[in-house]
Amino acid sequence: MIDANPQRPLEAYPHRTSAEIRYADMDRQGHVNNAVFATYSEIGRVAFMYDPARPLAPKGTSFVIARLLIDFRSELFWPGTVDIGTGVLKIGRSSFTLAQGMFNDGRLAATAEATIVMVDRQTRRSTPLPADTVGVLQSLRLDDLPQD
Repeated sequence: MIDANPQRPLEAYPHRTSAEIRYADMDRQGHVNNAVFATYSEIGRVAFMYDPARPLAPKGTSFVIARLLIDFRSELFWPGTVDIGTGVLKIGRSSFTLAQGMFNDGRLAATAEATIVMVDRQTRRSTPLPADTVGVLQSLRLDDLPQD
């Protein structure tokens, strides 16, 4: 992982959302299955990237995930809620990297990093991030990162 501070609290993430832990998320060990953490990460990413209050993808573009890393830190159990914090770690030419924390009652359960690429919907190839998108992403950078 490239995140120098993966143990930041939920409040340090500029974007936050939550999801209910479902009974179906449990496995034979009685805790949330590790594969479900990827779904929780997706819930946070989608809410972050497609927030109608601050659109990131101009018409004719969309986002694809190029890389996802998850570090498991503690178990999650049903019933409960997982709070998902998301912030920008890095901005590239046609991609950006998000850091995420997944929490239950303030306890860190997992961290994730996702590299997201902007693609042209017709060609399905990467395309440069527009200046407006870069501006929004910069406003959602994690505060504890060194400035470029």
